[in-house]
Amino acid sequence: EVQLVESGGGLVQPGGSLRLSCAASEFTFSNYAMSWVRQAPGKGLEWVSGINNSGARTGYTDSLKGRFTISRDNTKNTLYLQMNNLKPEDTAVYYCAKSLDGSYYGYFDSWGQGTQVTVSS
Repeated sequence: EVQLVESGGGLVQPGGSLRLSCAASEFTFSNYAMSWVRQAPGKGLEWVSGINNSGARTGYTDSLKGRFTISRDNTKNTLYLQMNNLKPEDTAVYYCAKSLDGSYYGYFDSWGQGTQVTVSS
């Protein structure tokens, strides 16, 4: 069974930084694209960023470009999201999600349990 375990969330002041991690297991990590998806309080799911299986291609939702950076280490089966200059509106539960293939376009078939990020002074 696919396992995705997020970590790295917490409380941070506006303007601060956090790095989220997603440890993957029970599948061949390097064969699949991965994404970060978030859900703010009282709102729906929002795709944040995706990365293809090799790490060569990345994508971001327009409003986050320049502040967030997605990366992966296929030797460690781990996905990352570096978040800089955080804003209160970034407060959400952040999930990592596994794609059906090597492209981050399309559907997800597995999700982690999520990690809470709270941006507040």
